[in-house]
Amino acid sequence: MELGSILQFLENRSILVTGATGFLAKIFTEKILRVQPNVKKLYLLLRAADSKSAMLRFNTEVMSKDLFRILKEKWGGNLNPLISQKVIVVAGDITCDNLGVKDSYLLEEMSKEIDVVVNLAATTNFDERYDVAIGINTFGAKHVLDFAKNCAKLKVLVHVSTAFVSGEMEGLIKEDPYKLGETLNGTSGLDIDTEKNVVEETLNQLRAENSSEESIKSAMKNLGIQRARKYGWPNTYVFTKAMGEMLLGHLKDNIPLVIIRPTIVTSTYKEPFPGWVEGVRTIDSLALGYGKGKITCFLGDPKTIIDVIPADMVVNAIVVAMVAHANQPNESIYHVGSSVSNPVEFTWLQDYGFQYFTKHPWINKDGKPVIVGKVTVLSTMDSFRRYMAVHYLLPLKGLQIVNAACCQYFQSTYLQMYRKIKFVMRLIELYGPYLFFKGV
Repeated sequence: MELGSILQFLENRSILVTGATGFLAKIFTEKILRVQPNVKKLYLLLRAADSKSAMLRFNTEVMSKDLFRILKEKWGGNLNPLISQKVIVVAGDITCDNLGVKDSYLLEEMSKEIDVVVNLAATTNFDERYDVAIGINTFGAKHVLDFAKNCAKLKVLVHVSTAFVSGEMEGLIKEDPYKLGETLNGTSGLDIDTEKNVVEETLNQLRAENSSEESIKSAMKNLGIQRARKYGWPNTYVFTKAMGEMLLGHLKDNIPLVIIRPTIVTSTYKEPFPGWVEGVRTIDSLALGYGKGKITCFLGDPKTIIDVIPADMVVNAIVVAMVAHANQPNESIYHVGSSVSNPVEFTWLQDYGFQYFTKHPWINKDGKPVIVGKVTVLSTMDSFRRYMAVHYLLPLKGLQIVNAACCQYFQSTYLQMYRKIKFVMRLIELYGPYLFFKGV
């Protein structure tokens, strides 16, 4: 597809972007304003109580970011007039009907004007509460579809999902839709309304028992993992995203629908400049932990392909797919990853980390560089369990005995060590399927 035809399509279009304060949504917004300032309107939906607080969030969480540096340099003092003319910040919530938009005039304007809907709203936390994740990732997707159906000029709905994996998947994973009730492990009985009822019944029971908010939060997290694993998904995030896709495919009618499934999204490769990232994301936490000297061993098959994809490439794929499938009343799915075209092996990440932090060491709080070394690679779960037992669980047991003998004198040290070990084991439970993944 020629760049000119893409820019031509974007000209004078009105685009709704949900989850507008999110990582990809910010990059998408910057891209559109930079390459096609003649876009008609960008309606940016973000969670807020009213338009005033929505605008405050937009200014502090979007426009203030360094991501918009190139745009600010290009437009100078004319940027604010451009933003006020092109961008409409919308207070809303995709977990509600009509996307939670309370302004009836604005709602009517949007339904008349919007050409393209890009759903980027999601909770990407692997360990999210089940009630929160199913509300946003599953039924939120349905609310976006319902809204899109009411848009008189709609050309296409683009839903950004995720590349699903399970430990059992191997080889080439096809760009196939997930049909209603389909599961990864073949277990029958998956019903999305039933899942909603399970959430509500569990919450009602916990509240009837006067459980604390902390207990409810923990129970909801565990419920999500339990339900996901029952049907073959490794975590709550990908499970609720899969159910969202099922609803979209089942209820879309004649709406042109594109589903984009990125793999592990990393910092920008080229646009608007290399290396922009926000916060510590999935794989970034490993790099950071290693650079700070906190990670001395890695778990994973050295030959496993870590499927990473730069965020600006994902945004480019969204834009091109959006243009390519406008006015085509079918469902199209794209995996956006690197495991086939440019595979990155697990051991390469360790080598890159060692090379980088040797040249550019992390400076600790005492102002001294952290010296990193080669890490111990544990290539099986059994070797990991043995490592944890020798280095952490046995010392913890010893500390427990000493603590009991000394009338709980070492209680704070014991609890601190116990929490750290529990945290590591939870991380392995969540990320394990990705560390031994055999699919591309």
